[in-house]
Amino acid sequence: MPKQWKFKPCDEALAEELFQTLENLSRPLAALLTQRGCKTADEAREFMNTALSGLSDPFDLPDMDKAVERIRRALSGGERITVFGDYDADGVCSTALMVRVLREMGGNVSAYIPSRHDTGYGLSPEALVTCVEQNSPSLIVTVDCGTSSVEAVDAAREQGIDVVITDHHEPGGVVADAVAVVNPKRVENHPSSILAGVGVAFKLCHALVKAGRDAGCAVCAAVDLKNVLDFVAVATVTDMVPLLGENRVLVRAGFQSLENPACPGWNALKRVAGLTGPLETWHAGFTFGPRINAAGRVGRADAALELFLTDRPERADELAQLLEEANRERQAIEKDIVKEAIDEIDAYFDETKHFGLVIAREGWHAGVIGIVASRLVQRYHRPVAVVGLDGESGRGSCRSIDGFSVLDGLNACADLLKQFGGHDMAAGLEVETGHIDAFRERFNAFATEALKDVDLSAVLEIDHAVELADVNDALMDGLKRTGPFGQDNPEPIWAVMNLNVADSRILKEKHLKLTLTDGKTRIDSIGFNMAEKLPSGPIDAAFSLHENTWNGRTSLQLNLKDIRPAE
Repeated sequence: MPKQWKFKPCDEALAEELFQTLENLSRPLAALLTQRGCKTADEAREFMNTALSGLSDPFDLPDMDKAVERIRRALSGGERITVFGDYDADGVCSTALMVRVLREMGGNVSAYIPSRHDTGYGLSPEALVTCVEQNSPSLIVTVDCGTSSVEAVDAAREQGIDVVITDHHEPGGVVADAVAVVNPKRVENHPSSILAGVGVAFKLCHALVKAGRDAGCAVCAAVDLKNVLDFVAVATVTDMVPLLGENRVLVRAGFQSLENPACPGWNALKRVAGLTGPLETWHAGFTFGPRINAAGRVGRADAALELFLTDRPERADELAQLLEEANRERQAIEKDIVKEAIDEIDAYFDETKHFGLVIAREGWHAGVIGIVASRLVQRYHRPVAVVGLDGESGRGSCRSIDGFSVLDGLNACADLLKQFGGHDMAAGLEVETGHIDAFRERFNAFATEALKDVDLSAVLEIDHAVELADVNDALMDGLKRTGPFGQDNPEPIWAVMNLNVADSRILKEKHLKLTLTDGKTRIDSIGFNMAEKLPSGPIDAAFSLHENTWNGRTSLQLNLKDIRPAE
């Protein structure tokens, strides 16, 4: 289905004012800064020049003083501390960060990550039993979970175990009665509420270092938190929290750390992924994140954690290879399920009748159905629920489109579901096999009522139209300063009109390689999975701008988002 090109509005007069006021700023970049909310030259400078010195006081977070006091007491008393994490990239990176920092402070620290398949997400009573059996802690510090784990925290206290919680999820009703619950979302509109779980964990580490230095602790004074910012960067991007405010600061600094990381696990992951050039934020989402997540989806999440805790490069290489194999297995499973799902949906799909899709099958792997749902949303541009059945019941993952709350859709089917939860764009559910047909019918009916009068055509939002001569090193340098790009600060998409194709090739039978020219300037471009769009005449091209390193040479390259016959 062709995409509709929609150009974002821009205050051209303000953009021209910024262009004239700021040095070394191209016109396209000036336009972009106005679109990203900069109304003055000072705001534009601040947006482009983020610095760690601008981070807020970590003690502004709720219960931070209580958390720091209890952990410092455990450190000084040689208590056994267990960091309790989660099996996704945010949870694994948060756990590794916290363990590394506490050990550097001299702590007796172990780690525990629950199994997706055995105990499920979070600090549950079942996971607590295993955690205590394995580690015998007197203090548990959670990362990326725990705010609503009332039963488990009560059970821990009955055993004489204190719990300090760090989390970023919305409090769901009653908050656990822990020693401290460091979660910015406990405070309405808290500035740090945009942080990922790893960001909150980093704030606790920052507070511990700050308190230790104020108390004259030489060990704390020696801790360099820049060495763990790579964990913050990767997990923040993969968790798809807004890349605004402090998240931009942390991610930018973290990717600088990734260029020469202190943890050998990152270099091992680079090697198995074949990364040799400069790193960009998309590497977190498409290179590092999938391999970390694959361990928890189809393998052992603790393999990813061990990768980030070992200081032996040879062991890191072994573990990175395990993650690579798990990721390939995940890709194969995902590919098979996506094909089966598409074949089934295509057999009946009518865009005038089917507005909410529910698809279920026995044996579909619970660890990948969320990714499958995302693929189906991209294809059909409809909210989707994918359910993997296992006998009399099944677990499902839902993904949605802008303008439709999938959580509202599940609420409309609440009596048909065993349980569900999530947010507007993504949710999980459990359903009895015998209720699948009724769930499918009602979910579609609810979505139909909400979307029947909505234009569901795929839309490509473009920041600005430029001339090919504007696509140069100056623009690339400016983009590096306006990044990092991700959720709520998306990578800019540009458009150049009426280009001729000087050369074209199909790579690996699916990618489109073009050399484009306007008669004066030539530039290479790549369109991933766009082979069917091989042009026969002049085109308009929509693209993001990247650097491509090949055989030691780095050049600019357009990453095509869409092409159309020149208008």
